[in-house]
Amino acid sequence: MRRAGARNRIKVTLPDRSVREVHQGSKIVDVIRDLPPATPEFPILAARVDNKLHSLSYQLQMNCHLTLHTYHDLEGVEVYRRTLCMVLARAVAEIRTNTRLVVAHSLGNGYYYEYFTDIAVNEPLLETISAKMRQIIEKNDPIDRRIVSRPEAISFFEKQGQTDKARLLKYCEMDKIAIYTCGPVTDVGHGPLAPSTGYTPVFQLKPYQSGFILVFPERGDMKIHYQLKSHKKLFNVYCESKQWSKILAVNNVGRLNDIIQTNKAAELIRVAEALHEKKIAQIADSIASCPEVKLVLIAGPSSSGKTTFAKRLSAQLMACGIRPVALGMDDYFVNRDATPLDEDGQIDYEVLEALDLTLFNDQLPQLLSGQEVELPRFDFNAGRRAGVKPPIRLDDDQILIVEGIHGLNPKLTYAVPANQKLKIYISPLTQLSIDDFNRIPTTDTRLLRRMVRDQKYRGQSAKGTLELWHRVRRGEEKNIFPFQDEADLMFNSALLYEMAVLKRFAQPLLGEIHRDDPAYNEARRMLRFLQYFSPLATDDVPRISLLREFIGGSCFHY
Repeated sequence: MRRAGARNRIKVTLPDRSVREVHQGSKIVDVIRDLPPATPEFPILAARVDNKLHSLSYQLQMNCHLTLHTYHDLEGVEVYRRTLCMVLARAVAEIRTNTRLVVAHSLGNGYYYEYFTDIAVNEPLLETISAKMRQIIEKNDPIDRRIVSRPEAISFFEKQGQTDKARLLKYCEMDKIAIYTCGPVTDVGHGPLAPSTGYTPVFQLKPYQSGFILVFPERGDMKIHYQLKSHKKLFNVYCESKQWSKILAVNNVGRLNDIIQTNKAAELIRVAEALHEKKIAQIADSIASCPEVKLVLIAGPSSSGKTTFAKRLSAQLMACGIRPVALGMDDYFVNRDATPLDEDGQIDYEVLEALDLTLFNDQLPQLLSGQEVELPRFDFNAGRRAGVKPPIRLDDDQILIVEGIHGLNPKLTYAVPANQKLKIYISPLTQLSIDDFNRIPTTDTRLLRRMVRDQKYRGQSAKGTLELWHRVRRGEEKNIFPFQDEADLMFNSALLYEMAVLKRFAQPLLGEIHRDDPAYNEARRMLRFLQYFSPLATDDVPRISLLREFIGGSCFHY
C-alpha cells in the first residue's frame, strides 16, 4: 500500500481487479456506489481495505485493494447483526424512557434480550417495538461514527448514565475510542456498522421466557427460518450462569476489571472454580443415581475443555464408588484410504463416516454386558488399523466414558439402549457481557483457548490457528451443534475471569501477525477486544482448573 501521489489522487483496486482513481479521503460507500451487488438482496455491508475491515463510511487515504462483504460471509453477518442491534436499541429508547435493554446471550439464530421495564414483555409490546424498528429502517437514517479520546468517551457515557460503558473504558488500553451514534443512542464501536439503518430490513422479535429474542436472517439467505424451540436445557444453563454472576458480583467486563484492579481477583477465582467443581459433582451424583447407566458420552466443540472435564468427572465418580474406564474413539477410525474428503479435498477425520460404526456398535454392547473384548489399535503413521489391544472387561462397579465430537449423535451408539447411556454437552456457553448492548461470542473464548494451547503444546503459531479456524467451525456446524438437544445434561465450561488470564498469553501471539497477512484483520479484532481487559496473573488459578488445559500447569496428564 502506497501513499497518494500528486494532486491528492489515490488508486483503488476493486474485487474484479479494475482500478479506480479517486480523491484522497473518499468514502468507500462513494467509491463503490455504482457497483452492482452480487445479488440484489445482498447489499454490500462493509469492506476490507487491504487486510483491515472497515465501515463503508471509512475515508480512504492511500492506494489500496478493496474486498467487499455481504451477508454471504461471516464479516458481513457480524456487521448486519451489530447494526440491527443498534436499530433495536434506538427503537426501545424512542418508545419508552427510563428502561434498560440488556443483551444476554445467543439463542438459536438470534440474541436473547432482557428488557427491564414496568410493563410485561409480550406480543403487543414486541409488535410496537418491531413497528418502530421498521420505521427507523425505512427512514434509512445515517449511523455516524467518530473517534474521540478515551477520557472524552468516559465523560460522555457517565453524563448519559451509561455506567457500564464508562466502567468498561476506565481501564481500557486504547487512547482513542470509536463511537457510533444513531438518533438518541450512542455505543462504543466493537466493529464496523453499516453506514445507515436501511441495510437491515430482515428480522423478527419473538417473546421468550421473561424477555425476547431478536431473530436474524439465515446466513446467505436473508430469510427468517426460525422455529421457536424450548431450548430448555440450554436456557437453564444461562439462568444458572446468571446466578453465578450474581454470586460473584460480576456481570460485565468493567466490573471484572474493578475486581482485578482492587486486588480481589483471588477470591473471585476460588469461588468460580468452586462453582465448577460443585456442578461436576452434581453431574456425578446424577450418574450414580442411575445404576442402569453404563456409558457416559461427552461431546462439545473445539477447546471446550472436554478432556479436563472428563478427568474431573472421573474423580467425582470414584468418590461415588464408580470406577470409570476411558474409551478412546481414535482407534475406531477407518483406514485412511477409506476416509471421506472435505470440501477442500482434504481427509476429513471429523465426519461420522470416518469411524467404523459397525465395529464400535458390535463391541459396545459386549463391553456393557460384562464380556471380554479386544479393542482395535489404529496406527496414525501408517493410516490404518494395526491389530488389537489387550482384552478388557468391565466389572459391575465400572462404566465407560467416551469423549469425542460425535457423542451426541444417536448414530454413534445406535446399538446401546437409551436407558444405558447418558450424554453430556460441554462448551463455554456463556461469558461476561462487554456492556449492556454487547456480548462476548463464545466462539471467541474457544478461539483464544485454542490459540494459546496450539502454541504451547503443538508448536502452531496464532496465524496457523486463525487460518484453520474456519474449517474447525465448519465441522462443528455439521457434526456437533445440530445434536445439542440430544444432550441429557449440559456443562458450561466458561470461567468469568479467564479472558483476563488468556490475555497475557494471546496478546503477544496475535501481535506477531503482520499487516499483509490474510489473518491480520481477525488478529486485529481480537487484539482490540483484549484491550478492554485488565490482565490477570496465573498464580491463583488452581492446577485442577479447566483453564490449565490451555495455559499449562495442570495437575492432569493429557
